[in-house]
Order: sequence, then structure tokens, then C-alpha cells
Amino acid sequence: MPEFPESKTTPMPRGTGGFLHPERTLAELEIRPGMVVADFGCGGGYFSIPAARLVGEGGKVFAVDVQKQAVDHVRSRANLDHLLNVETVWADLETPKGSRLHDAAADLVIIANILFQAEKKSEVLAEAWRVLRTGGRLMILEWDDTPFPAGPAPALRIPKETARELAEAAGLTFVRESNAGSHHYGLLFKKQ
Repeated sequence: MPEFPESKTTPMPRGTGGFLHPERTLAELEIRPGMVVADFGCGGGYFSIPAARLVGEGGKVFAVDVQKQAVDHVRSRANLDHLLNVETVWADLETPKGSRLHDAAADLVIIANILFQAEKKSEVLAEAWRVLRTGGRLMILEWDDTPFPAGPAPALRIPKETARELAEAAGLTFVRESNAGSHHYGLLFKKQ
């Protein structure tokens, strides 16, 4: 596997700093036991670990990240919490079939705080479309334009209109906006 660039985001303190609420977002998505979730750009597992609890033993969470350290960290957290339903994948989402997941493998794909880092944003969204089952959903969570010292520089942030256009161009249908907490926006899409 090639070396990948370092993150363009300012390191955050432990947790999400109290302004992005994975449990609340996941509850809003009505994740049920047995579902398959792909967390694209899993980072520290802020969505992967609580999603694994929600899908239960009969479900699965694919924690996918371009940074080896991130997938190693999520694997360790899952092992410590005895979550056997988390599969970590070191992958480049900006290449065709980059996640290495099967076509139509997931009920839900979460893309949280990675589009601003991606050089090939359209490819990341095309990969999400590929791995979603028909009727599956995509949740995009990105930094909004609210001034805040953490996170990406304002010039790197993706306006929600742009994120919506990119997802729709990938073949996804907009469903609604989501309350993603302070300093973020959430957009929910569906694969028809």
C-alpha cells in the first residue's frame, strides 16, 4: 500500500470537542441490528464504534481510512470493546473500487469530515454509490462556514451546496438536511 498524505485538519483534543455528536447523528439515521455500515474516513472511530454497537452481532461496520494509523486505532478500540463486527480497511477512497468493499455491500455509508481533504471528491462519492445497496443511504457530514479555530482552514471547507451537487452528480438523491451539531452540516442521500 502506498504512503498517503497527512491529514489537512488541525488535531482535535480527545473526542470530537463536543460539537459533533456521533450518537445523536446515528440515532437520527435509525440504524437497526443487522445493518451494514461503511464509515469512509473513519479516523478515530467516532462513528464506527457506536455504529457497531447499534448494528449488533448480526451487523457489520467497515471502518475505512487512508491512514494506517487510523485503522489500527479503530481496530484496537473495537477489540478493547469486544466488538467483533468491526472490520477495518486501509484503503484509498479516491481510486476506483478503492474501499475494496463489494458492490452493493452497505445499507449506510457515512462520510464525515473527509471531503474537504479529498483531491478527487467525485471519486469518493462514486465509491459510496458503488458500495451502497439500492435504497441505501449516504450521510455526508462536513465543516460548515462558522468560524472556529479547529478543523480545516475556511478556504478548504466544502459549502453544503457543493457537497449536495457532488453527491447528486454521483447518482444519489437528496433526502434532507440533518442537525450535525455546531460547526458542521449534515446531508442525507439515498441510492434509488
